[in-house]
Amino acid sequence: MLSRDRARRITVLGLPIIGAMVSQNILNLVDTAMVGVLGPQQLAAVGVGSFANFMAAAMVIGLSTGVQAMASRRKGEERSDEMAVPLNGGLFLALVIGLPLSIVLFVTAPVLFPLINGDPDVVADGVPYLQMRLMGVVAIGMNFSYRGYWNGVSRSGLYLKTLLTMHASNVVLNYVLIFGKLGLPAMGAEGAGLGTTLSLFLGTAIYTGFALKFARPHGFLHRLPRRETMATLLRLAVPSAIQQFLFAGGFTVFFWIVGQVGTDEVAVSNVMVNLLLVAILPGMALGMAALTLVGEALGRKEPDDAKQWGWDAAKVAMLVLGALGAIGLFFPTILLSGFIHVDAIIELGRLPVQLLGATMIFEGAGLVLLNALLGAGAARQVMIVSISTQWLVGLPLAWLVGPHLGLGLLWVWGANSAYRILQTAIFAVLWNRGKWAAIKV
Repeated sequence: MLSRDRARRITVLGLPIIGAMVSQNILNLVDTAMVGVLGPQQLAAVGVGSFANFMAAAMVIGLSTGVQAMASRRKGEERSDEMAVPLNGGLFLALVIGLPLSIVLFVTAPVLFPLINGDPDVVADGVPYLQMRLMGVVAIGMNFSYRGYWNGVSRSGLYLKTLLTMHASNVVLNYVLIFGKLGLPAMGAEGAGLGTTLSLFLGTAIYTGFALKFARPHGFLHRLPRRETMATLLRLAVPSAIQQFLFAGGFTVFFWIVGQVGTDEVAVSNVMVNLLLVAILPGMALGMAALTLVGEALGRKEPDDAKQWGWDAAKVAMLVLGALGAIGLFFPTILLSGFIHVDAIIELGRLPVQLLGATMIFEGAGLVLLNALLGAGAARQVMIVSISTQWLVGLPLAWLVGPHLGLGLLWVWGANSAYRILQTAIFAVLWNRGKWAAIKV
């Protein structure tokens, strides 16, 4: 049974993260609703462009995992003067990796985007949107490094404050730039991308201000990472980056598969993905809480306690995501009608949304156990499981039932759900075995 004290600790640590992450995806839904007014082609363009950008940013997003795992482990070891040293390394790598990556991809976006979706109308809006988003890759890497640090040292409230400010500015900027308010030209989908990038850099400035105020006693910007620290950070971050990259690449392929079925199906899937991300973010937040709690327990050399934190956080996540999934299961039409204004397209998405809602409970457990393994330093095992289940099971199955057999959107999303459930089962087995307890971070 989950004790009240442990549930309270998970909740206190996870609630600010949940608030920040729910804010992030409510923002995504607001953006989707704004762009949806422009038409289904623009909606599809933003959906494809968002995942292409996520695939590019995955090379620096993985820094968050390494920074958080190391910061929480140093806190558990009571080495507080070294807690921010991994953050220094993460910020440096975000700049060194992110800057040349964003420049190269910005230039090549007109060539790469049509490989994902060849519809000329989607390409016309998708390329400038993607280019605007690619300008923010460095800010993404730095922001994720900061996120890992604040969550790793149990100061997730600062993460929440920063994200809320970013998102409020993003809503205003997107509205102004998409529709051409305050005397500015209407930029459409391109304006949505530019507004998001500007808000990302605002977030970087706020994070840096908090770090200068609260993290300097812990080594922020005045202690260089040792070679050993950088090696450990890369050992944790690189598998996570590869996992994120191929996960994003897999979703890009998934959108390509859906595109072979039809443009209406791409528009529905874009809305579904944004709904999914809103629903799973509490699970991701609770997973980050588990990552910190596991890292601290292992720093104290208490592996049994670390193992129990993983199971306890999984129980909370299954309860929360199961409740959220029930909304999609019983009210799919209401959810879709907020973003799609054509009855036939809403009906197309009704059953897939219900399927998504029914499987959310498994997502809760999977997300927590994935992050718990990362907190223990098992980034390589997580990478292998994530990549193999998605690319060897989920995507081939989606192509088989979709473009090949022509069974439609419901079956394509069923294939996606099937591989995610399999992934959860494998993570549960790995966590139960406990071999991760011997990994040094």
